Amino acid sequence: MPLYCSSLGANIPRILGLGRRSDNYTLSHIKAAGSCFLSLHHKSPNTLPTHIAFVSKFDQSFSSPVMEEDSKMFGLVSEPEEYCKELDVAVRAVQMACFLCQKLQDTFICKSRSNNHNLPATVAGWSVKAIVSWILFECLGGENVSIVTEEDVQTLSNTNTSELLEAVVKTVNECLAEAPQFGVEEPKSALGASEVLEIISRCNSVGGPSGIFWALGPLDGIMGSACGDQYAVALSLIEDGEVVLGVLGCPNYPMRKDWFSYHQSYLRMISKLTPPTFETWNEGCVIYAKRGSGKAWIQPLLHVNKKFVWPNHAKQVSVSSIDNLALATFCQPVEKANSSHSFGEGLAHSVGPSNQPLRVYGMMKYAAIACGDAEVFMKFARAGYKEKIWDHAAGAIIIQEAGGMVTDARGHPLDFSKGLYLERLDRCIVACAGTTLHERIIDAVDASWVSSCL
Repeated sequence: MPLYCSSLGANIPRILGLGRRSDNYTLSHIKAAGSCFLSLHHKSPNTLPTHIAFVSKFDQSFSSPVMEEDSKMFGLVSEPEEYCKELDVAVRAVQMACFLCQKLQDTFICKSRSNNHNLPATVAGWSVKAIVSWILFECLGGENVSIVTEEDVQTLSNTNTSELLEAVVKTVNECLAEAPQFGVEEPKSALGASEVLEIISRCNSVGGPSGIFWALGPLDGIMGSACGDQYAVALSLIEDGEVVLGVLGCPNYPMRKDWFSYHQSYLRMISKLTPPTFETWNEGCVIYAKRGSGKAWIQPLLHVNKKFVWPNHAKQVSVSSIDNLALATFCQPVEKANSSHSFGEGLAHSVGPSNQPLRVYGMMKYAAIACGDAEVFMKFARAGYKEKIWDHAAGAIIIQEAGGMVTDARGHPLDFSKGLYLERLDRCIVACAGTTLHERIIDAVDASWVSSCL
């Protein structure tokens, strides 16, 4: 199944990781719906899937505020070529997932005080799993795709969840009908309940130290989504225990730091009164990075009635240059279900930051640091709680490639090779904008920890 794309350079086989020879492929440009998409046909169909997902290249006619010299970065040919195809598909998948969540946003809010207030967020979570699983399998070849995520499909297929399943199937089909907008062919016919359940059931990987698999956080910050505030969709690719790419979709992320203090209802009202364009990009983004690139990128969510064209007005982001703890902005988690706030808040107060903390949900903390809106966050888990890999993999690589650091309190990198959880995590997760801040936070954690144990 081909993807719609912009013009491609001559090095397509190299981008695809299929060798340097170009005589095994024929290229044909096909006009459809006013857009050009490229079809790749292999001359030996018995050796490859009949449809191949490929990488979009920076369109030379595209106009963006990014400097011209950065166009080679978007072209991906000059980047490390490994995982370029996977990154392209992952960004589209997360864009579609955010599109789905945005369509349900008003439902989140309207039903947040009803007796079944969690239903819209639950529908969104299961629907995101289905959408991401479907895109990855269709575009990358099902035999090579393995996905680890939360909850087993049996939860959805129980007889007492028929209302939930019906809502998920409806939501998934409505989203897939918009697939061409994101450069992906929609299914030939609407999916039935059994097909949706089968697609979600593919998310059954258990991770581990070897092989390659995707980690999906379908709706991180469910409290935020339920009240119309911040939440995220996270997707990462892990190979032999190492994160190789990460994509973070943040539908309500403010594009200016001072807007974090505004109530989300105000931002929603402004968005409806003045529909966003790239020039008036107020909130919502996808942030992504690939291992070894030394860069992280942010692009707006796809606007209504627009088509996705790589790189979709992307701009490079980097962590803040602040290295003084007194001037640093700390992220303060909103959720209390799985975090121990008292020690982290006490530690933050002890180092004397002058700025008000930035209160954010879930993986939005990673986005805030990568974009330079905050400098530090610490996650101390409640006793007995184990951190899940899909809640941290995408954010960790994005911060690292943007110039920051993510470790445990001992300074050890997070270990994504132990299955579903971050095992042997020393006390907490520490994410910082740069090595100097990181060293000072690690020292502060040690000092406070010793004092608290006296």
